[in-house]
Amino acid sequence: MLKLTKSATAMAIAISAVAGAAQAEYPEKPVEFVVPWPPGDLEDVLTRMIAEDFSEAYGVPTAVVNKPGGGGGPFPGAIEVANAPADGYTIGSFIIAIPVVGPQIGIPELNPDPFVPLGNFLTYPFVIATSGDSGYTTMEELAAYAQDNDVVLGHFGAPLVPTQVTLGLAKEMGFSYASDAAFDALDCNTLASGDVDVINTTLQLILPCLEDVSVLASIGSERINLTPDTPTVAELAPTLDVSLWNGLFVRADTPQDVQDKIIAVAEKTVMSDRAQALAAETGALVYWQPAADVVSQIEKDTQTLAGIESMLSE
Repeated sequence: MLKLTKSATAMAIAISAVAGAAQAEYPEKPVEFVVPWPPGDLEDVLTRMIAEDFSEAYGVPTAVVNKPGGGGGPFPGAIEVANAPADGYTIGSFIIAIPVVGPQIGIPELNPDPFVPLGNFLTYPFVIATSGDSGYTTMEELAAYAQDNDVVLGHFGAPLVPTQVTLGLAKEMGFSYASDAAFDALDCNTLASGDVDVINTTLQLILPCLEDVSVLASIGSERINLTPDTPTVAELAPTLDVSLWNGLFVRADTPQDVQDKIIAVAEKTVMSDRAQALAAETGALVYWQPAADVVSQIEKDTQTLAGIESMLSE
């Protein structure tokens, strides 16, 4: 009997050791970061920094996979992460809309919200902009111009937060856009082509032609350091005060020790000199907001967006 007990104990210890070793092996194969937008914008650049540092820290290959939605916004990319195993090998780099809007618009894979935040790392310098020769250089001038002229708005997707804020601001200022259209990228070429008259986009995408563009407003509670004379939407309409952030997310049932390993690298990366230099160059805010604070942020932003939707439906 004693021999059997000792044997069973030894086997239990061995199984426990093997299980512990298996857990400690994460990551043991390539890790994929999904960015649901084309390459080149701030979330893409910063996610690539995180992926590079992750590879160096843990000695495994990493890939940043861009999954633009073809006018469907970030949701197709989010669905891919939602359908991946909850093992930390597929990580989403997501904007505010995925946890705030995704569960509300009838996408089965996103309702209920299948993700947990690891942390937010970016607040976009998001702007409402037009060509420098449009004939209006402020939101007030745009409002007056739109009374007698058709103005077409380009955005990243109708249900997305910046689009809702932009439409809400128009309503607050007594005008409406004649039509609107969704794009995967909104940059200097979008305005130069004449396809739209006004775009809401990140400042990063129009930096190359900023001297030829009129920035009418920025979305968020703080003015952007590169456009200090441009008012925020929150200044023009306080009820539309919302910041446009991006963070890392994984499936909700991803083991906590796996989450912790991802967080350790990401937090160090975004607080590094090279990430902070990018912030200074682009007007972005780059930081690390812990998961618990992100959960509270999502709750607050969901309430704000509900108020905007209610206003637009009136």
